[in-house]
Amino acid sequence: MFGADSQIKQRLEQLENHLATENPLLVNAVQEFRKLDKVGYRMGLLARDESYANQIPWWPLISVLGTFSAGKSTFINHYLNTPLQETGTQAVDDKFTVICYSAEKQARVLPGISLEADPRFPFYHMADVLEKVCPGASDRINTYMQMKTCPDIKSKGRIFIDSPGFDADDQRTETLKITDYIIDLSDLVLIFFDARHPEPGAMRDTLKHLVADKIYQKNADKFVYILNQIDATVREDNPEDVIASWQRALSAEGLTAGKFYTIYNPDAAVVIEDEVVRKRFEQKRDTDLNKINDLIAQIDIDRVYRIIGALDKTAREIEHEKLPKLISMLSDWRRSVLRRDAFVIAAITLIIGALMMASISVTEVLLSLVDWASSSTGGQLTGALVAFSLLLVIHFTSRKYAGIKQLKKLMTGKYSDAYKASIKRAFIKNTQFFHSIIRPQVIGWGYFSKNTLKKVKNQADLFIQKLNDQFAMPSGKMDTKNVDKEVESMSVSSNADI
Repeated sequence: MFGADSQIKQRLEQLENHLATENPLLVNAVQEFRKLDKVGYRMGLLARDESYANQIPWWPLISVLGTFSAGKSTFINHYLNTPLQETGTQAVDDKFTVICYSAEKQARVLPGISLEADPRFPFYHMADVLEKVCPGASDRINTYMQMKTCPDIKSKGRIFIDSPGFDADDQRTETLKITDYIIDLSDLVLIFFDARHPEPGAMRDTLKHLVADKIYQKNADKFVYILNQIDATVREDNPEDVIASWQRALSAEGLTAGKFYTIYNPDAAVVIEDEVVRKRFEQKRDTDLNKINDLIAQIDIDRVYRIIGALDKTAREIEHEKLPKLISMLSDWRRSVLRRDAFVIAAITLIIGALMMASISVTEVLLSLVDWASSSTGGQLTGALVAFSLLLVIHFTSRKYAGIKQLKKLMTGKYSDAYKASIKRAFIKNTQFFHSIIRPQVIGWGYFSKNTLKKVKNQADLFIQKLNDQFAMPSGKMDTKNVDKEVESMSVSSNADI
């Protein structure tokens, strides 16, 4: 346990050191997450080798998804001004490629283990995720993922992910599961379609998985839909028809509002000889590319708000979601155990009553049990001890099976795997044999926990106010009179990526 504590402490210190030169406000956020960890440990919601700070990505994450040959890799290469990704009309890469900044001029390709073992990346312990998706896959992390470094300044402070094409992967189930995991972590999701094949049949799987299944998410606004290689329509001069067909396909899946863009790569464009047509295409392309670039730039700011929001959300989730769920499960568990105990006591009472009505001496029956117990234990047990031991066995057996029933109900519920694991851990802690069945208080939930969550939520509000001071001043001037001195000292450094 002490080893696990030491590892978590070391990882968080590494994170703080990296954030110190970028954004001191986020260093303070890490410290607030440490306080939430203490509550999680006390309540059993968090394992000792985990931290709430490790459950969120600390760098802006941009995922690029879509069908193969839709121009995902070409877009990334053009945006980063670096030929990182192989391009072509066929599937050229069957791995998820994580791209991050490096001060080295030479780009490097690193194996998937470089991501799995580094807590600064959002794929820390990715092998555990793979293992749940496909047993045995955790040993093949390098088969699924790789990291590439990029010297271009546009990649600094951000992480890009280029995904394998949806219809080009033999390990389809695993790919879709990893994609879902990445989508949940991403600040911005760019979904590419090929203007050369905009008809629904060619992108049905992508539409289903990335549109129909995602449009009702709370953060659906982070999805951007891009019809790429629109220059392919220049020969027929019918881009409007192609775009209309594409949007009808999206609409058929329920997506009637969102961010829609049409672009093409100027470095790999079809030659457009007609100057009027060329200017029309270029104007539309440049307008949409600028909008996409603005969205990418905006996530640097959104990311800081997201992290502070995650701090507040985690505190509220503990108090308003996990605690009530745990209380409900424990209440049902107690009622089930007490009902079973009452049933057993009633059954014993009926048996005794039946024996008495049959003129059979209960004392003789008990003496027979004592004689049997004495012969088995060398005469150390008494009749009372036999009866008490029997009741204890019955009671703790009842506790065990009532607990199993509650956990089965939890595991079959529509909750995330992380939520289930957290509640399961806390439930088991509260139902161990040395904890009384009549104890109503959840272990670890008391003044300390309540006060800590209150302070963390208040601190998160102050962090948001501090952020707002950086970007918005409704009054026309900053009023710092009522701002806590500690928070006031947390100024965002001038070289921060926000």
